Amino acid sequence: MKLADRALNISPSPTLAIDAEAKNMTASGLKVISFGAGEPDFDTPDHIKEAAIAAIRAGKTKYTPVTGTLDLKEAICRKFERDQGLEYKIEQIVVSAGAKHSLYNIMQVLVQDGDEVILPAPFWVSYLEQIKLAGAQARIVETSEQNGFKLTPELLKAAVNRRTRLLILNSPCNPTGAVYTREELEALGEVVLQYGISIISDEIYEKLVYDGLEHVSIASLSPELKECTIIVNGVSKAYSMTGWRIGYAAAPLQVAKAMADLQSHSTSNPTSIAQEASVAALNGEQAPTGRMVAEFARRRDYMLSRLLSIPGITCARPGGAFYLYPNVKHYFGKSFRGKKINSATDLTSVLLDEAQVAVVPGIAFGNDNYMRFSYACSMENIREGLRRFTALLEEIK
Repeated sequence: MKLADRALNISPSPTLAIDAEAKNMTASGLKVISFGAGEPDFDTPDHIKEAAIAAIRAGKTKYTPVTGTLDLKEAICRKFERDQGLEYKIEQIVVSAGAKHSLYNIMQVLVQDGDEVILPAPFWVSYLEQIKLAGAQARIVETSEQNGFKLTPELLKAAVNRRTRLLILNSPCNPTGAVYTREELEALGEVVLQYGISIISDEIYEKLVYDGLEHVSIASLSPELKECTIIVNGVSKAYSMTGWRIGYAAAPLQVAKAMADLQSHSTSNPTSIAQEASVAALNGEQAPTGRMVAEFARRRDYMLSRLLSIPGITCARPGGAFYLYPNVKHYFGKSFRGKKINSATDLTSVLLDEAQVAVVPGIAFGNDNYMRFSYACSMENIREGLRRFTALLEEIK
């Protein structure tokens, strides 16, 4: 049976592959420390779980409108007004089976063969594959560790051409944790409006910011920027609801309608029970999120301090999300017990095989000089995993 070209051109998710391998090794009896996970290690708050149980008992187990229940879409609109000062109509909200699904829908309805999407690197792994699946091409723009891995107006201008259709912004960023300031977004917004580009603003890590930083949505800066921006968010990271699979987008009406039409022929509505739980998440007590963020900040500080104490490693201080993105190039061209290390991919493989520590190589995000460490795991695991990592690096000669 012959596969379609689009299927042959898909690369599997490296982050999910690493996580799966770590779980397989654990199941075989090995004590694997995984820094690969892209999900909070906290449980979903009780009031959210109780809302789901109540929904089941109330018989809310049937189809809902394709783009989500009225209650959930109203809660999302209130969230935008409360947190960003943004007003959206119910018809502009599309609820999907996770933020990844929202992004897929957007890409399918906005770009096609011959279009280009500006993608700042490092980038989350699925952006590139979703661009390819839509028939478009990614114009990858390298950012630098020295300026915190942020796209600048100069880099953006240099990347724009007559085929440019979209810019993807992710703040806070996976994998670097970079958080754009209001001033930085204003400068990028001027370029966007000058060239008539549309924006996908992925704000899934919005609540996970540290050091007193402010999360700013580029759509909130002016009516003109709002009109050319599609915001993507969800409940997975802020409320530790990754498995519930609820994401959402706020878009200009024409885009929202096209996304709704597409979704009506793919998944239809997201799970009814998860939608009820998401209403409780958005409308209910927010203290659990605050406690989670405080603990992430503590873990980040410890992990960053330990990594920076290792000779040859550099690492930008992340302002958000729950990842560190250290540069490990210092160890290239050397060997561990006869195994040559020429890339972060090589080092990642050695680390998993020899020390049972799982991290994601930077090639997954566009640069194989780096590795992504998630601190969405216990402090006990962080201490032990970094002890193993340091001990392994000491044997590299």
